[in-house]
Amino acid sequence: MIKDNPSKPLRRWLTASVLLTLAACSNAAQAATYTMFRDPGCGCCLSWAGHVEGGMEAEVASVDTDDMSALKAAKGVPQDMWSCHTMEVEGYIIEGHVPAEAIARLLRERPEGVTGLAVPGMPLGSPGMEMGDRVQPYEVIAFGPDGHKVFASYP
Repeated sequence: MIKDNPSKPLRRWLTASVLLTLAACSNAAQAATYTMFRDPGCGCCLSWAGHVEGGMEAEVASVDTDDMSALKAAKGVPQDMWSCHTMEVEGYIIEGHVPAEAIARLLRERPEGVTGLAVPGMPLGSPGMEMGDRVQPYEVIAFGPDGHKVFASYP
């Protein structure tokens, strides 16, 4: 007669627990919350959010606020970097019409000393600011406690 190993149920339970934990962590990484704060009267913000959703395969929650200046100040966005909307994702601040590919790079590389990315103003041709073939060159600026630096440049 073969006897069951008394540690077998414990091993099964531990294996199941580890697999469930790994699955939960995997789903949490995929389900990062993208929260965009915007003035309810601004339409380009929703267009930019659509760009991010398509480019990042993510869902952007839109929160309307009437006091964007106070929100930007509270989130630590340098005043010279301000644009029309502010997004939070995975502990970073994304200000303005930052392309999805720059956000993906930020989340992938996680550079030291960077609090967020910004496209100051509202340059024509940036995501959400498309105007036919009219395009202004612009830069994505990384900002943080050590100041600002160019993160990416577009046409």
